[in-house]
Amino acid sequence: MSSINTRQPTDDQVPTSYEKLAQLRYAMKHANLDAYIILSADPHLSEYLPQFWQGCTWLSGFTGSSGLLVVTSNFAGLWTDSRYWVQAAVELADSDIELIKMSAGQELYYIDWLVTHMAAGAQVGVDGRTLNLSDSRVLQVALQAHNMQLHLDVDLLELIWEERPVLPRLPVYEHDYFYAPVARIQKLDQIRSIMRDKDAQWHFVSTLDDIAWIFNLRGTDISYSPTFVAHALIGLQHVTLYTPDGKIDTPLRNKLAQDSIRVASYGNALAELAEISPGSRLLIDPRRVTCGLMRAVHPGVRLVEMVNPSIFAKSCKTESEVMHVRATMEQDGVALAEFFAWLEQALGREHITELTIDEKLTEARARRLDFMCLSFPTIAAFNANGAMPHYRATPKSHALIKGDGLLLIDSGGQYLGGTTDVTRVVPVGQISAKQKHDFTLVLKGMIALSRMKFPRGICSPMLDAIARAPIWDAYIDFGHGTGHGVGYFLNVHEGPQMISHHVSPECHMAMEKGMITSNEPGIYRPGRWGVRIENLLLNWPIRTTEFGEFLCFETLTLCPIDIRCIDRSLLRVDEISWLNDYHVQVRKRVGPHLSGDSKSWIETRTEAI
Repeated sequence: MSSINTRQPTDDQVPTSYEKLAQLRYAMKHANLDAYIILSADPHLSEYLPQFWQGCTWLSGFTGSSGLLVVTSNFAGLWTDSRYWVQAAVELADSDIELIKMSAGQELYYIDWLVTHMAAGAQVGVDGRTLNLSDSRVLQVALQAHNMQLHLDVDLLELIWEERPVLPRLPVYEHDYFYAPVARIQKLDQIRSIMRDKDAQWHFVSTLDDIAWIFNLRGTDISYSPTFVAHALIGLQHVTLYTPDGKIDTPLRNKLAQDSIRVASYGNALAELAEISPGSRLLIDPRRVTCGLMRAVHPGVRLVEMVNPSIFAKSCKTESEVMHVRATMEQDGVALAEFFAWLEQALGREHITELTIDEKLTEARARRLDFMCLSFPTIAAFNANGAMPHYRATPKSHALIKGDGLLLIDSGGQYLGGTTDVTRVVPVGQISAKQKHDFTLVLKGMIALSRMKFPRGICSPMLDAIARAPIWDAYIDFGHGTGHGVGYFLNVHEGPQMISHHVSPECHMAMEKGMITSNEPGIYRPGRWGVRIENLLLNWPIRTTEFGEFLCFETLTLCPIDIRCIDRSLLRVDEISWLNDYHVQVRKRVGPHLSGDSKSWIETRTEAI
C-alpha cells in the first residue's frame, strides 16, 4: 500500500493518542474501511512482542501484554481481561479510548461488538499477519452473516507510524549440548513420525519457542524469552529455517546443514509456502499460525489441522532437563534469599520503592550461575498495587515501600538450565487480621494443589477447583487461572497444560510426566491489597495401581513462605506439616550455598511453626 499524507508532529513533539487516532481514521477513510482492528500480536503470536509489532501500545498507551483495539469513525475501544482492568483504566484515562472489560473465555467478544454496532455492508480491516487462522475463520463467518466484509491484508500502522522500530537482527546461538542433550535431528524425527501418521508431507511452524526447542537454538530478539524471529517448514527429508539475514553465522549454518537444515531469508517463507504442490498435505496448528501466512498456500493443498507436535513434546521435560531445573531452582533460591535478607534489613532504613525492588532482585539473580535474563517483567506491588495481578511499576508511577501493608513480588529468571517464576508476599510494618486471613486462604489453596495425586492423562483444567476450594469456601474468587505451563530456558508461559476453569478441557491438555506448571492462587481487593503465592510444580510418577498410573507434584521452587503473614488458626495440622516439610527442604538445599546475613535469614524464615 502506498503512503498517504497525514499530519505529523514536529521533531520535538510526541503525538498524543488523540492525534494518532486521527491519523488512523484518516488512513481508514483513504482505505475505505469502516472499522480497523489492532491486536497485541505478531506473525508468531508471541506474548512478548518485538517493538515493531507493538502497535496497540503505540496507538493506545496500554502496555499490558493482552489487548485488542477496535477503531471506527466515532469509537475506539480496547478489550482486555481482568488482569489488566485497573492498569488499562489508568493508562487510557487521558485518551479517547474506551476500556471494554473482557471476562475469561470471552477473547472473541469484540466480534459480538462489531456485528452489533456496525451497519450491514461495513468494511472491516485487520493485518492478517497478526491474527491466528482459527480466530480469523470465526471473525469471517460472523461478519459475512451480517453482510460485512473482512480485509486481511491491511497494515495501516505502516502508513502512520513514523520511525517504526525495525525487526531485531541479533545473533542466534546454540543451546549447549550439556543442557540440551536431545539432538535436533532426534526431535525432527519425532515430528516426522507424527507427520507420517497423519500422511502429511509438510509441517509449518511459526511459534518461536517451538522453533527454538526443535532446533536447539536460542536468541535474544524477544524480551524475557530466549527466542528469535523465525519460521520453519519441515519436510520429510529436508527442513528450511527462515530467519532475517545475518542472524546465523557460517559455522552454525554449516552445522545445521549437516542435519539437512537449510537457512533462508525470513521474507522467503511466504513465497515458499506458495510453492507447496497442490495435492500435498500440510500440517498446521490453526491457533498458532496466522491467516496472513496461510493465505499464501495454494487452495489445492490439503491442511492437516492439529496442535503442533512440538508443543506437547517440549512440555514433557526429560530426566536430564529436570536435573538441570532442580539445580537452577537452587541458584534462584540463593538469589531470592540474598534479596530478601537485604530487604528486611533495609526496610525503614533506606529509601525503597517498587522500582528498587526490581533493581535489587535483578542484581541478585545476575550474580547466579548461568543466569541469562529475567523471564518476565518483575511485579513489585505494594498494598493497592498488589490488587492488579499484572501491575508493573514505572518511573512515572510507582509506590514508596513505607508504612504498613503487604508487598507482593512476582519475578523469575531465565537460566541456561531452566526458567523460574515465583511469587511471595511479605509484611511491611504491621499487617491486619484481614490481610492475614486472605494470605492464609491463598496458602491453603496452594498447599491443596501441591499435595495432589492424580491419574496420568487427566485434563489439567480439571485440577483448578482443588486450589480454589478453600478460597471459594470464604465466598471469594480470583479472575486468572491457577497455573500455566513453564518452558525449559524458554517461554515462562507455555502450553499445552493450563490449570484454569476458564478454559474448556481438551485432550491435548493431558497432564504427563515431566511437565512443569505454576501453582498461583490469589485474592485481590481493589484499592487495598493483593495476595498471590506461587511455586512451580513438576509432574512426577508416584505409583501404578490396578486403576492405572498416578502422578504427583514435586515442588521445585525453593523460597520460604513468610509465616508472619499466616493466621495459624486457619491451618489444619496436615497443612502445617506440609509447610514445615517444605521449609526443611528449602533450608537443606539452599542453605549450603549461603553465608552471613542471607544464611541467617533463611534459617529464621524456615523455622517450624
